[in-house]
Amino acid sequence: MDGVMHIESIMSASWCGWTMLVLLLCAVAAEFFQPGVITQAPTALLVRTERVYKAAPTNFLGQLFITLFRIGTPAIALCLCFSEPGHASFTAFWAVCGIIVGVWMVKMLCHLLLDYTFTLRRQFGEAYEPYGNLVTLVTLAMYPAVLVLLRVGNAVAAQWTIGILAAIFLLTVIYRTLRTYLVSLSAVLYLILYIVTLEVLPIVLLIYFSTQTINIL
Repeated sequence: MDGVMHIESIMSASWCGWTMLVLLLCAVAAEFFQPGVITQAPTALLVRTERVYKAAPTNFLGQLFITLFRIGTPAIALCLCFSEPGHASFTAFWAVCGIIVGVWMVKMLCHLLLDYTFTLRRQFGEAYEPYGNLVTLVTLAMYPAVLVLLRVGNAVAAQWTIGILAAIFLLTVIYRTLRTYLVSLSAVLYLILYIVTLEVLPIVLLIYFSTQTINIL
């Protein structure tokens, strides 16, 4: 209606739809260049190997596209959850992507530090091997949820949905870590350090810095 000011939100922003399309194409391209990176991820979680397709050579483009999908999907989900009415900043989306990459890099450094400090290379390796498959599954579940929530336009529902997916992710990681670490009572300390330092803290930092960045931008 003429003369009525329309407040643009992330649900109505044009860049959001195009971004979701690009992310979908990234997932399709990842499976094309590295067959099994998506379709075999559920099976890979059931075994102690990083990929059930590991016999095939790793394709750089396949890994690049699946990484973009793993970064972009939670980034747009966070923007959906914490963007205030009237804010639909594409810059904020890219900033959240950068935060995800930064938190992931810090997580890797902490992983290596605990590995060499407590000489648990084998145990940490076994616990971390299926991590990529789990992230793929969570982002795959998150993608259609974000599509629906963008259509509904309910930030509270988005927060609950993304929160449930994050809880499932964390509980799955804890379960697999318990299965690897609980071989003796002395391993309890390492287990607590691993879960708090490498799982809970990164998620808390990611949410905190993302909300602050989205509100600023």
